[in-house]
Amino acid sequence: MKMRAIVLALGTTLLLSGCQNMDSNGLMTSGAEAFQAYSLSDAQVKALSDQACKDMDGKATIAPASSTYAQRLNKIASALGDNINGQPVNYKVYMAKDVNAFAMANGCIRVYSGLMDMMNDNEVEAVIGHEMGHVALGHVKKGMQVALGTNAVRAAAASAGGIVGSLSQSQLGDMGEKLVNSQFSQRQESEADDYSYDLLRKRGINPSGLATSFEKLAKQEAGRQSSMFDDHPASEERAQHIRDRMAADGIK
Repeated sequence: MKMRAIVLALGTTLLLSGCQNMDSNGLMTSGAEAFQAYSLSDAQVKALSDQACKDMDGKATIAPASSTYAQRLNKIASALGDNINGQPVNYKVYMAKDVNAFAMANGCIRVYSGLMDMMNDNEVEAVIGHEMGHVALGHVKKGMQVALGTNAVRAAAASAGGIVGSLSQSQLGDMGEKLVNSQFSQRQESEADDYSYDLLRKRGINPSGLATSFEKLAKQEAGRQSSMFDDHPASEERAQHIRDRMAADGIK
């Protein structure tokens, strides 16, 4: 399952746990000095996430609370817990055919209807757990630091003393969409896979959905123009890793 479950941008791009085209390694290489020179506090990351999520929600068609999609997501979410490292989470469904999902450092979790159409509840749980992992493990924060370190707005943001106040609405929006279309390193993707596996086990959920979601996506990868799993480690390999862990834990 090449989990690219996050489709955010440079405004959101750094705020979300996006699994799409956020190449942190590439950004780090091109802006290593800038990245090291400027770091974000947890409070700043949350503030940026608040604004990015608001911007993304404003552009999306959100499923109403009475819809089948929203009700199904609420049921799925109730099994995963109500926080990421103590940060309360909130869920919404974006009515879009993209096979995607993302999570931000402020607890903003968004799932695309296209992903829900493709996967069963257990598989959606696994994908959300993966996205939560990117936030919990600090991947999203690191991505935001890199983005600001290599973005033209970095100097202005730093000198202004207040990140959010110094970024224009368009810059925040651009940031968000780039996190949505960005990719994490293979190591980060693997770490998020394991986080999801452990979370599912902790919550008493069979982790097989993590493996079957990868296997299902593997069949879709050929010929697809894009998905939340583009440029991620091979789906077959990720599915096998999960099945190996299940076998070691005596889970069928």
